[in-house]
Amino acid sequence: MDIIQKLAAEFKIKTMQVEHTVELIDEGNTIPFIARYRKEVTGGLSDVTLRDLDERLKYLRNLEERKEEVIRLIDEQGKLTEELKQEIQKAEVLQRVEDLYKPFKQKKATRASKAKEKGLEPLAMIIYAQAKTEGDILEEAAAFINPEKEVETAEEALKGALDIIAEMIADDPEITKEVREKTFASGTIQTEATDPEEKTVYEMYYDRSEALSKIPNHRVLAINRGEKEKKLKVKVLVNVDEIHELIAKSVIRSEKSIFYPCLQDTIADAYKRLMAPSIEREMRNLLTERAEAEAVKIFAKNTESLLMAPPVKGKKVLSIDPGYRTGCKVAVLEETGKLRAYTTIYPTEPKNDIAGTEAVLKKMVEKFGVEIIAIGNGTASRETEEVVANFIKKNGYDIQYTIVNEAGASVYSASKLATEEYPDLDVTTRGAMSLGRRLQDPLAELVKIDPKSIGVGQYQHDINQKLLEGALTNVVEDCVNRVGVDLNTASPSLLSYIAGINMGIAKNIVNYREENGKFTDRKQLMKVSKLGEKAFNQCAGFLRIADGKNPLDATSVHPESYGAASAMMEKLGVDPETIRAGGDKTIEEKIKNEYKTKNLSKAIGQMAEELGVGEMTLADIVEEMKKPARDPREDAPPVVFRNDVKSFDDLKIDMEMTGTVRNVVDFGAFVDIGVKNDGLVHISQMSDKYIKHPMDVVSVGDTVKVKIISIDKEKMKVGLTMKL
Repeated sequence: MDIIQKLAAEFKIKTMQVEHTVELIDEGNTIPFIARYRKEVTGGLSDVTLRDLDERLKYLRNLEERKEEVIRLIDEQGKLTEELKQEIQKAEVLQRVEDLYKPFKQKKATRASKAKEKGLEPLAMIIYAQAKTEGDILEEAAAFINPEKEVETAEEALKGALDIIAEMIADDPEITKEVREKTFASGTIQTEATDPEEKTVYEMYYDRSEALSKIPNHRVLAINRGEKEKKLKVKVLVNVDEIHELIAKSVIRSEKSIFYPCLQDTIADAYKRLMAPSIEREMRNLLTERAEAEAVKIFAKNTESLLMAPPVKGKKVLSIDPGYRTGCKVAVLEETGKLRAYTTIYPTEPKNDIAGTEAVLKKMVEKFGVEIIAIGNGTASRETEEVVANFIKKNGYDIQYTIVNEAGASVYSASKLATEEYPDLDVTTRGAMSLGRRLQDPLAELVKIDPKSIGVGQYQHDINQKLLEGALTNVVEDCVNRVGVDLNTASPSLLSYIAGINMGIAKNIVNYREENGKFTDRKQLMKVSKLGEKAFNQCAGFLRIADGKNPLDATSVHPESYGAASAMMEKLGVDPETIRAGGDKTIEEKIKNEYKTKNLSKAIGQMAEELGVGEMTLADIVEEMKKPARDPREDAPPVVFRNDVKSFDDLKIDMEMTGTVRNVVDFGAFVDIGVKNDGLVHISQMSDKYIKHPMDVVSVGDTVKVKIISIDKEKMKVGLTMKL
């Protein structure tokens, strides 16, 4: 089965879809562009499917390359048989290819290779054949005594021959495969403390044994971290007798053979010395890779939920970055995110200047017409929140406040990018401003931060950083292109995630804007340095011009489809200026009336044929005409605003509350319920039905109703349930 057919079978799609998609990828088209503007070619595959297909394509191509290389290397040794070649070509995973190559791999000097140099391979073959049922083993071995080759005794000859057999057993691909499968199916992972007296977060692993095949991913990562910090010792255990029996089935041909006892010992030696250490490593790697892949998936999904949180548009925001000793930094932002004023207040320890804080807040609220207050969720957040809630109540203001996740804000505020954007502001003021902007437009602000610092996952610093980086970059890219950006206001960071644009071109776009004024036409992009026709084709549909010469520039309609869109509007008598006025809500009715049918897809099909454009493309154009540049973030749950605050002491068992999901992990979700620490909804408390993963039920940013089921005042932990 070739790669195309294999992908079609795996993804349960047509061979033609895969063929065309692979062609598009090989031509250098980006995934967001293919997903949005080549639906006819791919049969409407989503960006998620396209990403997975692209990843799998790379793996399978890499696998084919390795197969060819291994066949060549074995052939060069003159040891390639037709049967072996077929086995290699049949392999479906890299592991199998490496197993088949192992006997032919050039090794450093081993006990077996030294024994071969001493001419003991023929003796090994006699023993392995197990044909003799009578006689003495040492008599057989005595024939191979050769003082010139340092084989002084029959015992030495026998030992060397058995070393060769041990390596043959360990290198046998079929035996290796069976031992590996048996270890995974019946083995356990055992953990114990390096110091049982020491109190650590790993106490639940101080004396624990769990099946390799059943251990959950988050526990694998916890064990790995405990081992790395030298708090835990970890072993893979398996029933050795069962493994010996398994190997014996492939090795022992006759129990009556005079070589039977020494072969039994050789099987034990081959397993203990040559197989067990590498298979234990493999098992640990397998678990780690599986756990990392799952953790990256969770991290990516949580990051997507954060990035796609709805923007709070058209509101003047006062944002507070809380702190103790150095005070709380305050920034006031216009609806556009422009900084109007900044200062520092000291409502918390050690100053506790409540009166001074209220005076400053009052002055700013009234001078700038503040409508919303945003408070960072870091150090001193709850104390600051209490002061803000009392201040709003006392003054009777019609103002709401909300808590903003500040993960990564300090990373951004101290970054080179922040220094370039706001050279005159100090680090802490940049941090406060960034928090306010996160509320106004989460996507535009969060793209300025290294995705790893957004902080919504588990064990993100322990997992393969390259894997994490790649997955998160893809997520950010997909989100930015899904939403689209305003060509005249977008920052270089935001532009750099648009299909076909890198950071260099993004900076050139901003430079062009600064030198020549606002873009009035998408075609002007072709004048930007290093932005050629190919890049234009990839990026144009995702870059919007709100008040350009052509109303279609404000939509996600690609310039290549302007002809079809204009012809459609002319045919239906739609004034292009209605796009600027918010679109034509009746356009679907007009199409149905034009083709005298109540079936919209039938009407679109007829029109698409007339205009010489694809049906899916025309359906997308119609959607854009109905609601131009619709923001998909509108579908997300709205931001939860508060105007009161609860202390930990206010909480009671069975109290029902509304909260915001802040993080989703393998074992549950952390929910902000308005007290200092987020409460945990364990996976078992999420639904009455069985669920595989918390993500089947909730995402970061969701608003959920919860009930308190446990309170631990000492550890400041709250247990919640969603089973109301």
